Amino acid sequence: MVRSQTPSIGEAFVWVGRITAIGLTMVLPGIVGSWLDYRLNTAVCEPVGFILGFLAGLASLIRLAATRQQKNP
Repeated sequence: MVRSQTPSIGEAFVWVGRITAIGLTMVLPGIVGSWLDYRLNTAVCEPVGFILGFLAGLASLIRLAATRQQKNP
């Protein structure tokens, strides 16, 4: 039995889940920071949230790339 070179639907769903999780990791801290700024009448939580979210998402992307590289030498 020869496997097709195209990815299966299951693998596509795995990638959709990964991309969605990384996107939410990048955006949700900024949204929560915006809500906190509104509640506390400040202006610092939103930018800090977006910066931390960006860094967390970037770390996730780097980790994902590193594990993919180790699996495919």
